[in-house]
Amino acid sequence: MNETETTASTVTLTNGQKKALRGLGHHLEPVVYVGKEGFSPALLKSMEAAFKAHELMKIKLGQNCPVERNEAGNQLAQLTGAALVQVIGRMILLFRPNPDLPPGKRITV
Repeated sequence: MNETETTASTVTLTNGQKKALRGLGHHLEPVVYVGKEGFSPALLKSMEAAFKAHELMKIKLGQNCPVERNEAGNQLAQLTGAALVQVIGRMILLFRPNPDLPPGKRITV
């Protein structure tokens, strides 16, 4: 597989890498919930904190989320510099490599 390419704002994944990450993310519980406030500074701050502990994150969009689900996935990926792995229902799966994590906690795709 190709190495994950990191640009200034986003991470690019191959289809094979996305498939592997979908398998890893299947059993994850959502870490962040997006409500009627949308992408508030508090939400982005909590996502940054979550990305410091996890490279793969599941986000749940609440019923009151003002942004359409596919657009929300793309926007959250852009705002956090992560790769959009999957949008299914009201769940979004994002991946952002974290070189500061210990080797045992890092995800290699």
